[in-house]
Amino acid sequence: MPTRPAPSPPVGERVYLRAPRRSDAALFLAATHDSRRLHASWVAAPQTPEAFGAYVARFGRRRAASPSHVGWLAVHRGDESLVGVFNLSEIVRGAFQSAYLGYYGFRAHAGRGLMKESLGLALDAAYGAVGLHRVEVNVQPTNVRSIGLVEAMGFTEEGFSRRYLRIAGRWRDHRRFAMLAEDWDALRSRGAKRRSRSAS
Repeated sequence: MPTRPAPSPPVGERVYLRAPRRSDAALFLAATHDSRRLHASWVAAPQTPEAFGAYVARFGRRRAASPSHVGWLAVHRGDESLVGVFNLSEIVRGAFQSAYLGYYGFRAHAGRGLMKESLGLALDAAYGAVGLHRVEVNVQPTNVRSIGLVEAMGFTEEGFSRRYLRIAGRWRDHRRFAMLAEDWDALRSRGAKRRSRSAS
């Protein structure tokens, strides 16, 4: 079977997404160090060169016909600084065509709406080039900002998972959200119509 690189998502107005590279280590680790309080107990971002290398090996660009993990760094178009991280993991093909989406932002760009724009690009890629039908996001109940983000993007809450993931040494409950490809198509279509009316 021929191989192909992991797909690249489109470019937005203020950000673009690209695969992580080993050469990003210094920039990435500086951003995670600066964002430790922001990440708190929500995520366990790589904190060492070894951990970052393992992350790139798993989520970076690879020549696989059907990778099970695809990751992107969100990069600011103005100064090339890192905005955040988006990871599709446990990609299942066949009749399911589904994956889990994890993400986190960096403190330097917090509160500017860049993660929302970046998440839109990640979803464009997930349902487009990656070819998924379903994307699931799991968020801790006390992570108000992340819940606000997925709700603002149009995800549907589907349930509650007790002691779902072990993060920072503790098993933590999560709220479970999902979006289907047809949901995203409908949201994109409505957004395009609103922009057309406001421009006329």
